[in-house]
Amino acid sequence: MHEALSEARAAASRGEVPVGAVVVGPDGAVLATAGNRTRELNDPTAHAEVLAIRAACAALGAERLPGCDLYVTLEPCPMCAAAISFARIARLYYGAADPKSGGVAQGPRLYSHAQCHHAPEVYDGINAAPSEALLRDFFRERR
Repeated sequence: MHEALSEARAAASRGEVPVGAVVVGPDGAVLATAGNRTRELNDPTAHAEVLAIRAACAALGAERLPGCDLYVTLEPCPMCAAAISFARIARLYYGAADPKSGGVAQGPRLYSHAQCHHAPEVYDGINAAPSEALLRDFFRERR
């Protein structure tokens, strides 16, 4: 989660919402890291999770990531939660809850739907305080 927080801080320094993600392979090696880049790339799908999943798939030359873990500083939105499911991520670890836009424990709770083909193991609240502080400080500076 420390690397995900580092990616979130880098995203904030670029003017992006400070969210960072890291994909770790079954052997414990980091496969990919990413921070939000929606503004930089003019791409509404360029969330940290999606970028990290894309990079990890490219690194492995595979369309899915079974046995891999994803660490992310903020509860994934519904789009990212679906991408995590489609990628067959084994375990999802996230920091801050997102009552406004979350898709895992809030809102649609994507993994509890019958249509969800794969639900990762979910562990929340990992380093939640620093993740929340990054977000709070980022938005306070803009208001």
